[in-house]
Amino acid sequence: MSGSNNPYNGSFGNQMSATASFGAQPAPAAAGSYIIDTTTANFGKDVIEESRKQPVLVDFWAPWCGPCKQLTPVLEKVVNEAKGRVRLVKMNIDDHPSIAGQLGIQSIPAVIAFVNGRPADGFMGAVPESQITQFIDRIAGPAGADEAAEIEAVLTEAAELLAAGNLNEAAQLYGAVMQADPENAKALAGMAECMIAANQHERARETLTDLPEELAKDAGIQAVLKKLDQIEEARKLGDPVALERDLAANPDNHEARLKLAKILNVEGRRDEAAEHLLQIMRKDRGFDDDGARRQLLQFFEVWGFKDPATVAARRKLSAMLFS
Repeated sequence: MSGSNNPYNGSFGNQMSATASFGAQPAPAAAGSYIIDTTTANFGKDVIEESRKQPVLVDFWAPWCGPCKQLTPVLEKVVNEAKGRVRLVKMNIDDHPSIAGQLGIQSIPAVIAFVNGRPADGFMGAVPESQITQFIDRIAGPAGADEAAEIEAVLTEAAELLAAGNLNEAAQLYGAVMQADPENAKALAGMAECMIAANQHERARETLTDLPEELAKDAGIQAVLKKLDQIEEARKLGDPVALERDLAANPDNHEARLKLAKILNVEGRRDEAAEHLLQIMRKDRGFDDDGARRQLLQFFEVWGFKDPATVAARRKLSAMLFS
């Protein structure tokens, strides 16, 4: 997908602006913004209350502690790279010994992780950077997990908006996901669906052109491309009113019925389209070398396994084939 074809690189319906952001980014960008010093008086607010929102690491240290001086820069580096997945609160036990005493800390440096107001895990000593990273992943979940969950939630909301006909709102969300993850297959397919619904068929195809090989093979993207093919084919099949008139005069005109099914499909009248194909099958399975069944299966690929029209038509098809 070239930059000129990037659908969030401009407007959709003259209103689109992708403004959503993803991932845990609650703090300012300045270095050390995830790190504070605390006191005995502020421990409840800085650690207990804050840990109900996100994990908080408490670093118990002292100025005379050599291993503390080794651990501190590495610990701060990893916490800053975590970008808000955890907070680091530093407590000088020379100035504020009571909390460390209550927790039974007898050796420093000691790092205790608080989650939901309680100590959850910890380690002692100047451990290597890789071990600190693993510790944070264990406490806060692997890097990117929160962002992935948030993106999935946004994609679900976008799909609901698209189904309800709110094209611009859906496109805004799909565009925001594409900014965070340019190769997100669901977002690309969803954006193309928005364009199809807005009769921007050429733009929809451009959106799905020149994708990386693996991405181009995605089932959702392939379904949208097949949908575009069906739309282009239906445009060449004639006037649906004339086809219906032909069927009224000759109900066994299977060619006209097949054409009408294809047109009804692209108009979104899926149940009617399926019923026409099923009717051809009831009358003549040999027509077009079982073409009605093959066409219905192609519809299923585009509609999706869980679509109500797919479920209903598949049930009727199974009854016909296996009764």
